[in-house]
Amino acid sequence: MRYFVKLAYNGTQYHGWQYQPNAASVQETMNKAFSVVLNTTLNLMGAGRTDTGVHAKEMYAHFDFENPFDIPSLVHKLNSFLPKDIVVYTIIPVHDEAHTRFDASKRIYEYHINTFKDVFSQEQSWYFHQNLDLNLMNEAAKLLFNHTDFQCFSKVNTDVNTFDCTIFEAHWRQENNTLIFTISANRFLRNMVRAIVGTLVNVGLNKITLADFTAIIKSKNRDKAGFSVPAHGLYLTKIEYEYITQ
Repeated sequence: MRYFVKLAYNGTQYHGWQYQPNAASVQETMNKAFSVVLNTTLNLMGAGRTDTGVHAKEMYAHFDFENPFDIPSLVHKLNSFLPKDIVVYTIIPVHDEAHTRFDASKRIYEYHINTFKDVFSQEQSWYFHQNLDLNLMNEAAKLLFNHTDFQCFSKVNTDVNTFDCTIFEAHWRQENNTLIFTISANRFLRNMVRAIVGTLVNVGLNKITLADFTAIIKSKNRDKAGFSVPAHGLYLTKIEYEYITQ
């Protein structure tokens, strides 16, 4: 029987979701918790890899287990065992071919920039003290819809077969002292969101024009795009599946 696990984590203390031989990862921590509580060795498959320090307000992973169990009881036991920066929300029975990574129809990310030095959110948002033209950044974000090849925003030497992504939304908004960038797509390349945000920040600083932004995308050259913003401001906020009601 296959199950989806809906979870969230503060990524500050972890080197991303995926198992690392010499560093703490969310996957390793989850594997240990499930293996102890269910008294068998389990390896959870995540919906994707998040970089070191990136947070997830909503993440999915799946595992196979044949013996029956009470879902609320298991969720309670797991949350008692897991560290304070990881929470399991629920466990969902799915069909045997369901896959958290390959079946995701949409992923949504947010990037948070603090415009005021807040000592209580240093690990949850990126403090940036320079003034940014939010209207211009939103104009640039709209240009993303004109393209599907985002190689310029991808890490080099990555093992993907295509750099094509379909972006569904991309926009900035301001909430008090926080600038929030929301972007959703059917898939994302490694480091893609952080590179897009860094390039949009350069637009907001008037370092590059809207025409430059389009030229960067068409170049397919990572060296021409902007810097990669710090990981601790990035959140995976939602993953959608056609067969799961959320």
